[in-house]
Amino acid sequence: MSVLVFTENWDGKFKKSSFELVSYASKIAEMLNTSTVALSIGNVTEDELKNLGKHGADKILSVTDERFNYLENQAYTSVIAQAAAKESASVLVFANNNMGKALAPRVAVKMNAGLGAGVDQLPKSTEPFTIHKKVYSGNAFGNVIIKTDVKVLTLMQNSFMIVENQKDGAVETFAPEVNEAHFKTKVKDVAKQTGQIILTDAEIVVSGGRGMKGAENWGAIEELAEVLGAATACSRPVSDEGWRPHNEHTGQTGKIIAPNLYIAAGISGAIQHIAGVSGTKCLVAINTDKDAPIFEVADYGIVGDALKVLPELVAGIKELKS
Repeated sequence: MSVLVFTENWDGKFKKSSFELVSYASKIAEMLNTSTVALSIGNVTEDELKNLGKHGADKILSVTDERFNYLENQAYTSVIAQAAAKESASVLVFANNNMGKALAPRVAVKMNAGLGAGVDQLPKSTEPFTIHKKVYSGNAFGNVIIKTDVKVLTLMQNSFMIVENQKDGAVETFAPEVNEAHFKTKVKDVAKQTGQIILTDAEIVVSGGRGMKGAENWGAIEELAEVLGAATACSRPVSDEGWRPHNEHTGQTGKIIAPNLYIAAGISGAIQHIAGVSGTKCLVAINTDKDAPIFEVADYGIVGDALKVLPELVAGIKELKS
């Protein structure tokens, strides 16, 4: 028996979220008195793979088939299921991001496993296996019992502390059985975002809503993001109006994020938007309307015009840094 954790790499490097997953999986393995196995798909150097061992992986399975350079759901699902069978995994852990949401349900169906989506802490118990998660768009919490022999979990971003827990981290090449029928998608071109912090990976996010009054005023958002080393985001009405690109839209119908700090400028706080940022550690709201719904969920609130408040915040942060 083991706990299998699926790790993602970006151009051969693991990011914080992968180490968070391994740390989390390692703690579950301790609860079950078993081992932690990390699965890596893609071209990753052995030194980089060994970093997973520093965070609790007893073993690392490495799949380096060139056909896996791009996500193909059917192929990845087959590989993960085969790895789980090889290691007799009773728990599989994925990130609750776009890739995890695409793969975890497929793996769960293939393995007749119960799925716990969006968990945000360690299981409450292992007998019965009880997970904790937010429900009703973050307005409540639920304890869910998974009764199947195999459990599949997706972990909310930034919900578990990275822990250095040096294990052997022995790297083992894994050659799963796949055929060309698994690879139906042909990638003709790849355009990567460069020079910006990826929104879903950001520790700090500065976001704007209709209270910014127009695309021409977005310089204040970008300047604050720059001094904080943050990513920029927006509410759905902003992206619908074309003030900002749709890839910056956060909310239930956009990107779901969980940064350490989320600054919402001129965002009223519609439930769909709050649902997408409910995992935020600290939310700061700026709005002219003291009765705006966002103040009900904010940790700190500033009643005022964002166009006047943001420059003052930038000036204050620059002064502190100097």
